[in-house]
Amino acid sequence: MASEAEKTFQRFAVLGDSSSSGTEINNKNFSKLCEDCGIMDGKMVTSTDVDTVFNKVKAKDAGTVTFHQFTEAMKELSQKRFKGKSPDQGLEDIYKLMEGKNPATTSAERANAVDQHTNTSKYTGSHQECLDDDGKGKGIAGREEITDNSGYGRDHKGAGTYDKKN
Repeated sequence: MASEAEKTFQRFAVLGDSSSSGTEINNKNFSKLCEDCGIMDGKMVTSTDVDTVFNKVKAKDAGTVTFHQFTEAMKELSQKRFKGKSPDQGLEDIYKLMEGKNPATTSAERANAVDQHTNTSKYTGSHQECLDDDGKGKGIAGREEITDNSGYGRDHKGAGTYDKKN
């Protein structure tokens, strides 16, 4: 079971650092591992807890931890995450959470970047007047100001009902 955890450790250790050998992990990648694997749940184990434990197990002048130090850190976090379990049982539960996990990478999608500009339901004011009910452009009618001399404001519920009542 520890070998699977060690593989996950190595995958996160080399994340963002092409020169890393995968034997040591830095604080940023350690936090990412805890978050992506579900060890950090925001209630029992917070990002502050993760940072505190990392700094506790690392050597005083080092910025990284080895897998052995990582195991010690996971034992401490397991006591917070799985209260009432022995350190070894908690460590096994943590390793189960880590099984087969890879660093989640995000890539910006172009569609999401322009959604706010192409979603016509969010247009307001004069920009909304350029579109018909289907969200298509009205062409020249949408760009020119056409005066409505009916005596009612734009989109008034009772527009055109005066002549029908009298």
